[in-house]
Amino acid sequence: MKTSHFCLGILLAIVLAKLKPSIGNTGGFLKPEITVKYIAVSLIFLNTGLSLPSEELTVALLRWDLHLFIQGFTFVIFPCIMYGLVLLLQYTFFHPALLEGMTILSTMPPPVSSAFILTKLVGGNE
Repeated sequence: MKTSHFCLGILLAIVLAKLKPSIGNTGGFLKPEITVKYIAVSLIFLNTGLSLPSEELTVALLRWDLHLFIQGFTFVIFPCIMYGLVLLLQYTFFHPALLEGMTILSTMPPPVSSAFILTKLVGGNE
């Protein structure tokens, strides 16, 4: 049976947070306003960058057409589709603030740090 250390770590973090929440509060022992915002994110990017094989990085850089398509879809096509959907939904029971939030969220990039973690977790190619 294969153990999932990542899932066990998350479960342990949840239990510890329930038992002693003051440790992770703003100003608490762990200082999440500093450690999470700056140190943890930096370490995730550094670890991911160091683990990339240079041959794969070179091949990926040569796929500029794929990168252009992904960026265009993420930042142009998807927001336009969502804007059209929001225009249709404004005639329904949805609150205008919710529709505005949907529009704003559709223009934001996906969270890169969690994408790195999930890709590594499933054995994907970063």
